[in-house]
Amino acid sequence: MTLNEIAQLIEGEVVGDPNIVITGISGIKEAKQGDITFLANPKYTPLLKTTQASAIITSFEVNKTSKPLIKTENPSLAFAKIVSLVGPNNVRHPQGIHPTALIAESVKLGKGVAIGAYAIIEEGVVIGDNTIIYGGCFIGHDTKIGKDALIYPNVSIRERIEIGNRVIIHSGTVIGSDGFGFATVKGVQEKIPQIGTVVIEDDVEIGANVTIDRARFDKTLIGKGTKIDNLVQIAHNVIIGEHSIIVAQAGISGSTVVGKGVILAGQAGVVGHIHIGDGAIVAAQAGVTKSVPPNTKVSGYPAKPHEQAKRVNACVQRLPLAYKRIKELEEEVKRLKEKLEELTSKFERSR
Repeated sequence: MTLNEIAQLIEGEVVGDPNIVITGISGIKEAKQGDITFLANPKYTPLLKTTQASAIITSFEVNKTSKPLIKTENPSLAFAKIVSLVGPNNVRHPQGIHPTALIAESVKLGKGVAIGAYAIIEEGVVIGDNTIIYGGCFIGHDTKIGKDALIYPNVSIRERIEIGNRVIIHSGTVIGSDGFGFATVKGVQEKIPQIGTVVIEDDVEIGANVTIDRARFDKTLIGKGTKIDNLVQIAHNVIIGEHSIIVAQAGISGSTVVGKGVILAGQAGVVGHIHIGDGAIVAAQAGVTKSVPPNTKVSGYPAKPHEQAKRVNACVQRLPLAYKRIKELEEEVKRLKEKLEELTSKFERSR
């Protein structure tokens, strides 16, 4: 495929020879002659001089390079499109119903549903057209799963859960486990029943080993188009708005509302019963202890506006030098006091 043909596929602008032939795709560090690669993160700009790739997909801001380019608004998305079109696809999803799958009589299956080996589908489950459920999954009673969903091996979806269309759930995830609710009665932890549900809207993707707890009442909600990374904990009655991103090891405590288009970076922790506004960004390892206004970036612990957090961190980094300087000043003050006492004593004797 020529560079010009690739540019037409991604609606990009060619800079350089449009007729060079591309035979492979690769990352910018690993690329070899004949490959096309991409540059989306500015910190990798020096690699433009060293990559062996024959062509590079970049943003319109990149100019200084001897390599042929395809300039686009979003290089990462453009490269992903090329990979999906021409890259190898060796994934073989289950087809049909495996004879070892245990499916209750009242289950309703749409057209083209595939269920893998040893999956368990309980009474009253409804599964939409072309949904794929891998082996070892458990689907609890009265759960509803929409069309074109993809459930990877060993996913547990408890009873009365609602999952929309085109949802992807990766291995080890548990949806609808009991919320963490206990009341201390005479020194004993008594369990509070969790009788709500979980609703996963359309086009959500959930990573591996994610836990999403059912609500105490009503529902825990994951909004349309939201993407959740591996090892995320979402507690009972949490509401997450549409098209948000929750990165690995983040934890959201009960009854917190996360707005639309929010980013929670890796290992961010959020207390319960607060609101994170639309478009907010919570930086990695931030500890959010109070509500965050819309379109605000916060970081640190406790989380505060990012620019303020950077100033605080800069001060903290200078503490060793400040401590050293204070000790020096204390020694200087001590010497001056001793000198002053000596002069005072001489003056008193001379009177």
